[in-house]
Amino acid sequence: MPTLDRHDDVYVLDLGDTENRLHPDLIAAVNNLLDEVEKAPSPAALVTTATGKHYSLGLDLDWLMAHADQQTTYLTAVQELLARLLTLPMVTVAAMPGHVFAGGAMLSLAHDLRVMRADRGFWCLPEADINLPFTPGMSALIQARLTPQTAHEAMVTARRYGGLEAAERHIIDQAVPAESVLSTAITLARSQAGKAGPTLGTIKTRLYPGVLQSLRSNQL
Repeated sequence: MPTLDRHDDVYVLDLGDTENRLHPDLIAAVNNLLDEVEKAPSPAALVTTATGKHYSLGLDLDWLMAHADQQTTYLTAVQELLARLLTLPMVTVAAMPGHVFAGGAMLSLAHDLRVMRADRGFWCLPEADINLPFTPGMSALIQARLTPQTAHEAMVTARRYGGLEAAERHIIDQAVPAESVLSTAITLARSQAGKAGPTLGTIKTRLYPGVLQSLRSNQL
């Protein structure tokens, strides 16, 4: 399950050491930790990461198939988490030590900055290959955070991007050696920690009004 650590002004939220799929329990745990982070006075910043070879492989499809009657509630919770991270009133950095797929990739896009391992691991939106359409809110998030050309390619072809290519396409901000992923993210976050506060939250909210409206709508 997710854990929270602190490095001076930077909170580090570790999603875990498994596939870190967005199971309802994981979503609830992350939200509880974000409640703690949001209480922190400025300066403060957030880094999310993972311990194993996956950052996150996205939706928990096994759980969803076993609980089809809860699909709307589940997807609403996922999208609310994306919206919350997108507007968190501090700078957020995703430190990705390995694979980042589907809903995990969207989770990374809800952060302000992204750092990924350069030599191994893929960032991918595989929905076209698994016959699972993006919700309108997810589509809006992806299109808002990627260039039009990259969003189209990633969504339509389900291409897998390694760290270096992801950096070239501006999907991520930096591709670094595996041992430097977390430290680079913490350094980036620390340099922006003084911006934490209501003003930054307002700036983010006004930057993405359409995305937030779509994520928080009942259209799934």
